[in-house]
Amino acid sequence: MIIKPQICVIGLGKFGYKFGVSLINLKHQVIGIDSNRANIQRAQKILSQVYEADASQKQALEQIGLSEITHVLVSVGNSISTSAMTTMYLKELNVPNIWVKAINEDHAKLLRKVGADDVIIPEYIAANQLADRIDIPGIIQRMPFDSEMIIREITIEKFAQKTLREIDLTNTLNCQIIAVRKHNESYYRYIPKADDTLFEGDIVIVIGTKKSLSKINP
Repeated sequence: MIIKPQICVIGLGKFGYKFGVSLINLKHQVIGIDSNRANIQRAQKILSQVYEADASQKQALEQIGLSEITHVLVSVGNSISTSAMTTMYLKELNVPNIWVKAINEDHAKLLRKVGADDVIIPEYIAANQLADRIDIPGIIQRMPFDSEMIIREITIEKFAQKTLREIDLTNTLNCQIIAVRKHNESYYRYIPKADDTLFEGDIVIVIGTKKSLSKINP
């Protein structure tokens, strides 16, 4: 049995609440903390446990038992001081994974200095994803460990009636087809075989650099 991490969300506004709900849908146990009564009442209907507390007070975090939590997301709106103090206290409580929402790059630098393991600027992420969708049609995502590596969805036209072996993207363009969805099917087949034949209208998922994928004429 896989033991899922214990997760806490501090700040149950739009971003924090949505994050918590997404984790609940993935069958995680999620603790929520907020000082706003309306946010508390909304989250109580969904999250595993919800506490009304001021997370910028170390004693409050200790009483809730955050020293036993493995992952914490801090999403406390636009309060730079509150997010910084909360992050510092979580670090002192030896929380192993601290993610914090920032409002800009300077805020992000401060959060990293006080102990944040990962900093998220939602507006930047959304803007970059939208730009990518325009610049790279069919992009699914950039790989987090290398921004030049992307996963892209491509519809088959010229490659129709050819096998993956005949197309040979691995050796010709250093790309790899990792999934195929037939034009008359609604699901993907992962790790396709070299002798699988593609047909017009099939959709493939390919991983490679942006430069390499731009050369594919499927």
